[in-house]
Amino acid sequence: MEGMTDSYVRVRGAREHNLRSVDVDIPRDTVTVFTGVSGSGKSSLAFGTVYAEAQRRYFESVAPYARRLIHQVGAPKVEDITGLPPAVALEQRRSAPTSRSSVGTVTTLSNSLRMLFSRAGTYPDDAPERLDSDAFSPNTAAGACPECHGLGRVHRVTEESLVPDPSLSLRDGAIAAWPGAWQGKNLRDVLAALGYDIDKPWRDLPAADRDWILFTDEQPVVTVHPVREAGRIHRPYQGQYMSAKRYVLHTFADSKSETLRKRVQRYLVSAPCPACGGRRLRPEALAVTFAGRDIAELSGLPLSGLAELLRPTAASDDDGVAPTLARDLVARIDVLTELGLGYLSMDRAAPTLSSGELQRLRLATQLRSGLFGVVYVLDEPSAGLHPADTEALLTVLGRLREAGNTLFVVEHDMDVVRHADWIVDVGPEAGEHGGRVLHSGPVADLAQVTESATRRFLFDDAPRAPRPPREPTGQLSLHGVTLHNLRGVDATFPLGVFTAVTGVSGSGKSTLVTRVLADAVTDHLGAGPDDDEESATRARLAAAKGLEAVDRLVRVDQKPIGRTPRSNLATYTGLFDAVRKVFAATDEARARGYTAGRFSFNVASGRCETCQGEGFIAVELLFLPGTYAPCTACHGARYNAETLEITYRGRTVADVLGMTVDTAADFLADVPAAARSLRTLQDVGLGYLRLGQPATELSGGEAQRIKLATELQRAHRGHTLYLLDEPTTGLHPADTEVLLRQLHGLVDAGNTVVVVEHDMGVVAGADHVVDLGPGGGAAGGRIVATGTPAEVAASADSRTAAYLARRIGG
Repeated sequence: MEGMTDSYVRVRGAREHNLRSVDVDIPRDTVTVFTGVSGSGKSSLAFGTVYAEAQRRYFESVAPYARRLIHQVGAPKVEDITGLPPAVALEQRRSAPTSRSSVGTVTTLSNSLRMLFSRAGTYPDDAPERLDSDAFSPNTAAGACPECHGLGRVHRVTEESLVPDPSLSLRDGAIAAWPGAWQGKNLRDVLAALGYDIDKPWRDLPAADRDWILFTDEQPVVTVHPVREAGRIHRPYQGQYMSAKRYVLHTFADSKSETLRKRVQRYLVSAPCPACGGRRLRPEALAVTFAGRDIAELSGLPLSGLAELLRPTAASDDDGVAPTLARDLVARIDVLTELGLGYLSMDRAAPTLSSGELQRLRLATQLRSGLFGVVYVLDEPSAGLHPADTEALLTVLGRLREAGNTLFVVEHDMDVVRHADWIVDVGPEAGEHGGRVLHSGPVADLAQVTESATRRFLFDDAPRAPRPPREPTGQLSLHGVTLHNLRGVDATFPLGVFTAVTGVSGSGKSTLVTRVLADAVTDHLGAGPDDDEESATRARLAAAKGLEAVDRLVRVDQKPIGRTPRSNLATYTGLFDAVRKVFAATDEARARGYTAGRFSFNVASGRCETCQGEGFIAVELLFLPGTYAPCTACHGARYNAETLEITYRGRTVADVLGMTVDTAADFLADVPAAARSLRTLQDVGLGYLRLGQPATELSGGEAQRIKLATELQRAHRGHTLYLLDEPTTGLHPADTEVLLRQLHGLVDAGNTVVVVEHDMGVVAGADHVVDLGPGGGAAGGRIVATGTPAEVAASADSRTAAYLARRIGG
């Protein structure tokens, strides 16, 4: 117990990832921030060492069966940690939640609301009995609408969606939804064999014929006699017919090919379920009301609005079921509102939330848990937060500390850092040039540490000389935009300049840029819609002008580059192809007859068969979330022993995958195809990542910058519009400067860049600003200010103005 009487968590000999046998002492019962450039080792210290050791100790205390599984996962590389209480991690989750997950399920608010309806709802007079709370959930068989299975929407096809141009004949491709190449020709030949006219314009075919061709469930088999072509022998064959509807629905539901699913999705029409009207529940559940509304209506209200509706019930002196549940709901919603999330509704799908919003939802849940004496390890809780919302976050973190807890916060936001009690600065640079603790002590004392990359941004508040705004080469305007909380909005984006779109969380920024603007340009360029849960709902748009000036659209979002350890940085960017060719060209590889395919961990000949080339094996923990552990056969190398006998300059292909981008850039400097990819990754500040780093370990901000680097490698023709959603998320201010040089370089090359952004440093350096608000949710959705940064900073209506003015010294 000696460690717990000491008021410090003392770490000795931490060597996880790039940490260089770090010793550090951190006081308990404080808010301690871990800072440093991206890849410096701060997350390895906070999460990979401190939290991992606390988790290991917890596992050691549970059943022997569980302990056996834990040993597969391994222990952090650290000699000793004393004074360490139990720990709770709130990470920016890498995995995307399912479409059935919502704000209500993430926060468990939906459990209490269902209980309220079950026990205290107003039932119709003819209801046979009170319903169980499960009957009010669209995710259970007892509650889900039988027509749409609780999804609220149905996918169907129409003649208009399957046949966009009825003037064409079947031979000329009237049914656009049909597959191409031989498969499509086969279906046409089968129809001809069945006696249908495939040369008559579609609109001239009898209605009954058109209906059968598109929608029949019959699958007749006929003998097809192909048309003879010179020099080719065509024998009769048995061809089976499949209607366009059946082909589209079958491909969308069952195809393993993302490309095919994306293609047929264009021909699907998504509509609210006709049975439940999009409300996802059975009629008997929707017949029950509380305060005159059904549960679907209450779930659709902004959380702040729901709390107001429940307050009269919660204020009652009665200790009955309704007041007790209402008080619990109101208290929990008040914490969410304080964190700036009052604009969210309980039925908002979790995949549509940013990683910052998800983490703050979980943070609010922890605040209500009443735990005491715990270490909370947080991963950039300010990510995705407007400066106005950051102040509320600081209040909530202070309350967790006052409740007797310790907070270890990995953070890049200098406002959060300034308010901390203690700072651990790791660096000085990324990867092998980092991994040292430069300072552990009060925040003010960092001013004396000249090596620190954080010091300059923390203490140098002098406004930078503004760069004169560029002159636009044209403009792109959207009129009458209506989607989510945008109602009849008119927005103009100048072309040939750098535009920042700002506003508090939930004001409608991402909706306007990544949904409405992106969809308008996509439609104009003739590309298919995004294969996305969100894309089912399209914006209503009165008009869009100026689209003809854009030749290409590049959307760079924070979605994962892959969902398993098999996807990684090297494979996504394409540089691994060049690496495999280098190994295949070695004398030993050629002597053995090894091709480039041998060095792919996706091909059976070269990979380790125990882990199938993943380098990891999944460990199912039954009562806890599953995890990945290094493969016991190849120890994470991914390849079999024979493949690893081939070396290039003394290194195996597994060694190269283990290199950081910076190291590999030197090692492969004379391999042009690889060097170009590696240079662009360095240009966007990703020199610290390992080539084989699994997609599951990458943050949203890292995934976004990998996509940007991949895009920067390509040869560009014509005017390109780049849309980015908070590209500085997860970036130290020093790395932000590196990224901005690239983005401004794209504009200098004659392109247009539009970013959704909260970082006032980025906004201050933009040519044009569009500010939405004034609040979030129903209180937002309007454009409150536009113009140069100086013009927006002077706006009286904008909540961004004061923070922007402070940054530009206005």
